[in-house]
Parts: sequence; C-alpha cells; structure tokens
Amino acid sequence: MYSDNELTIRPVKQSDLKRLWELIYKEEQPEWKRWDAPYYPHQAISFEDFLPKGESLVNSEDFWAIEVNGIVRGMISYYWEHEPSKWLEMGIVLHEPGSWGKGLGTRAMKLWIDHLFSTMPLVRVGYTTWSGNERMIRVGEKLGMTLEARIRKVRFYNGQYYDSIRMGLLREEWDSFK
Repeated sequence: MYSDNELTIRPVKQSDLKRLWELIYKEEQPEWKRWDAPYYPHQAISFEDFLPKGESLVNSEDFWAIEVNGIVRGMISYYWEHEPSKWLEMGIVLHEPGSWGKGLGTRAMKLWIDHLFSTMPLVRVGYTTWSGNERMIRVGEKLGMTLEARIRKVRFYNGQYYDSIRMGLLREEWDSFK
C-alpha cells in the first residue's frame, strides 16, 4: 500500500468487488469508456458474471485499487509486454468523471511507478494511450515521461482516426526526476 494524503493505491480486497463491478461493468456505456480505449467494445455484465474475474483481482500484484478518501475510484495495473526482457506496461482508469482533472491520476501513477521500480528489476516503465486522450498524455508529461512512439491513424473512433501514443520512462530518468 502506498499513500499520498487522501489518495491510496493498494491491492484489491474481497470487499472491493461490488464497488469495482459498479464502476466498470454496471453500465452499458460508462463515461470513462469514452477515454479508455473507446475503440474496443465494452459490455455491461451482471455482478454474478463479474465475480470470477473479480475474484482473480483480489490480492493480485498487477491490478490494484485506487482509493480516495476511503472510496475506491479506479484501478491501476501493469502487464508484461515481454517479461524475459522486463518490458512492462502500465495502465490506469479513474472511473468517475468527478475524479478527473484533479491530479489524482498523476499522483496515483507516481506512487505506482515508485512501487514498480522499487519491487522489480525494471529499466523502463511505460504505457500506451491514444491521441484522443489528452489528459493521459499530460499525465505522462507531468511524470517526466518521453513520447517514445506515435503510430499515426491506427485507432478509429466515432468516424475519425487517432494516433496510438506510447510514453516511457527509464529508471535513471525517474531517479533524477522524483
């Protein structure tokens, strides 16, 4: 568990599952999905159908809860692009529009990057977003990340093409940044 004042990132608990389902799968077209890879389909599912997946999140190393003032507001995660070379990618979603634009995502990512670099033998962390998510690009910039790749016009959403954006940060850059 890592905290920055009222914001905490921590492993998912069994008691978080109902809240996570409400945030992620209760609605057919939640607002957060307009920004988090909207070119991939999203489907509402029942709590019962969510439970097997939800149970796999409890105490996992790669998906943690973002809690603000004691209430789960989103998720932060990582996955291996290529584990043998320690190529790790991160992700974050704050599911409620009321949590956006307050610096919470930047603060959560800062805690997550600290956690990843302090617990794994990584030389780089990064994430991929799309050019339509300007807030996520700004998070990377505020954290000292470098725009490593812009793959032009590969994400199609609402009749328009967007670029895929890859941001990254080396351990030595993070050590001198923070």
